[in-house]
Amino acid sequence: MSYEDGWAAINLEMPPRVPRTEYSVTEHWGVIEAVTGVEIEPTSPPALKRRGALALMDAWNFDFRWSTLVGNGELDACRTDMGHAEYAAGGVDRRDTIFCPFETPEEALAFDPWEVYGPRDLAELTARFEAHYRHQCEETPDMVNMTGVYITVVSGLIAIFGWEMLLLAAGTDPEGFGALTDRYASWIQQYYDALGAADVPVVMVHDDIVWSAGPFISPAWYRAHVFPAYRRLFAPLLDSGKRIMYTSDGDYTTFIDDIVDCGVHGFVMEPFTDMGMIAEAYGDTHVFIGNADTRILLSGSREAIRAEVERCMAIGKDCPGFFMAVGNHIPANTPVENVLAYNEIYESLSRR
Repeated sequence: MSYEDGWAAINLEMPPRVPRTEYSVTEHWGVIEAVTGVEIEPTSPPALKRRGALALMDAWNFDFRWSTLVGNGELDACRTDMGHAEYAAGGVDRRDTIFCPFETPEEALAFDPWEVYGPRDLAELTARFEAHYRHQCEETPDMVNMTGVYITVVSGLIAIFGWEMLLLAAGTDPEGFGALTDRYASWIQQYYDALGAADVPVVMVHDDIVWSAGPFISPAWYRAHVFPAYRRLFAPLLDSGKRIMYTSDGDYTTFIDDIVDCGVHGFVMEPFTDMGMIAEAYGDTHVFIGNADTRILLSGSREAIRAEVERCMAIGKDCPGFFMAVGNHIPANTPVENVLAYNEIYESLSRR
């Protein structure tokens, strides 16, 4: 069963097959219809979309369900709207509104999240995390489920300031930007304290700390502010025996050792991050999930897709905590036949 294989891998007890997860394919209506027979349109009711997504996860034997609870909505009292490009089927997610509540870098640097967002009730947060985790388990009992935080440190700053104001603030006053980062980290700490108290076994930590080309600020800033914050944030999770999975988009290869030193147990990555380096250095001690390149599914031949799955399997198959996944999502514009070919190839290579 999927849960048994997924839980074994989370605990570095090598299962008989390479477990898997995927992202966004649960909103690829053409794939869902081809696999499950459930017919869905972009305008279909949410309940039908959910039924189709769950049916696909079951048919494809997902072992791990990536999920967080705490996202940008926690920051609605003051955050930037950067708009949204067309991604979902039918372009239903496109949004052209762009707004930043900060007019100058100096205004951004003076921002205090404690004043704007205020303190949170620990018991209420704990109950929210537990309720979210229970709901996930009820929907997908045959998978490893989790709850977590999307806006950990850098992703929180991106949501509040947007990329342009964030970079202006960081360049205008690096020391002041470090102090701002510390203030935000102290505010989000209350969510991690609640996670530590919550009865959940696995926590997803999301933080987009880099771009596809790597760090967007000097690595010294990360090591002075982000990773010390991580150690404080993760302490209640480690003290309560939780398994910590870590996700960042982009190429965070430079910081793998730093993140390990903060106490995480597993990595979720895009193809930009060097999965081979992780397997070589931490393949016996850490979980890692990835990292096939969706661009190959988008435009490659069946032979190219097979070569990409074989690349991932060659890196991870001998490691007890390896999960297969397309690391940068399977969006709705991916040809259905290529997605089906990818799954067929994965299944043919998944047995150890």
